[in-house]
Amino acid sequence: MNKSNGNNTGLEPDYYIVYFKGFRADYYIDRNHLGLKRGEWVILQSEKGRDIGQILSRIRREVFEKNSTHKYPLEILRRAEKSDLEHLERLHKKEKEVLSTCQEYIDFRGLDMKLVDAEYQFDGSKLTIYFTADERVDFRELVKDLAATYRTRIELRQIGVRDEVKRIGGIGPCGHPTCCSRFLQKFEPISTQMAREQNLVVNPSKISGLCERLMCCLAFEAEHYQEFQKRFPTVGETYQMEDGRKLFVKSVDYFRDKILVKDVDNDDFYTISSAEFRRNVKGRKDFLKKWLSSKSGSNNQGKLQNG
Repeated sequence: MNKSNGNNTGLEPDYYIVYFKGFRADYYIDRNHLGLKRGEWVILQSEKGRDIGQILSRIRREVFEKNSTHKYPLEILRRAEKSDLEHLERLHKKEKEVLSTCQEYIDFRGLDMKLVDAEYQFDGSKLTIYFTADERVDFRELVKDLAATYRTRIELRQIGVRDEVKRIGGIGPCGHPTCCSRFLQKFEPISTQMAREQNLVVNPSKISGLCERLMCCLAFEAEHYQEFQKRFPTVGETYQMEDGRKLFVKSVDYFRDKILVKDVDNDDFYTISSAEFRRNVKGRKDFLKKWLSSKSGSNNQGKLQNG
């Protein structure tokens, strides 16, 4: 892509993901070809007014066009200066005061809602307040109270508990900052079946995140475990082998390629590999047909033949 220090509208713009307070992200173009790097602060033209954000990464045009949801592209105007960052710090202090005042109004109005965060647009033209609630909240009078106090456009936004953790961040059970506050752009549906497929104990206290919902990371390797399951027998099932043995599958270790089985006739336990199991299971031709079709992307979902 061509580079230029001037505002040359004849060149294709550069494309970036920009981060804001609360790990909110959006997609922007840079017509001035500033050569921005990760972590730099920039002044932005939003849909209504000006804002400030931090460069997350430069992206390709196809990524921008796929993900930007705005009618017209949002633009990066310039690098932020020291005075801009000082102004941002003052806004953050005001936001803390806003939360305190807003809580007083909530108590006065008797509203059942929990404040999460407040965020000023950089030019002060909008104040967004994030909250959670178990049900819909009629906050029209609260908006009037806040508008009269702060003399700016007020937006109250109800978010879910997963979004709450995304905004405030935290340390997950793994000891690392939560995925949602670092890189997740959207939340995917998570189910307990994903935990079962990964041989995890379906204990809510063990597989739930700070939001008390199932951890997002359960989905990261779900597809790989689904592929593993096509190559391994089902735990808890008994299989007939070609030599007459009946083997009960006690457990499987996908990563070490080990299957712990129990010989039903003599109660002996031993481990075998998935390859050995496939060679000896009765009806192995059906299994191989299923396994090969899954490898080639076929929709054939044949099952192992149980004894």
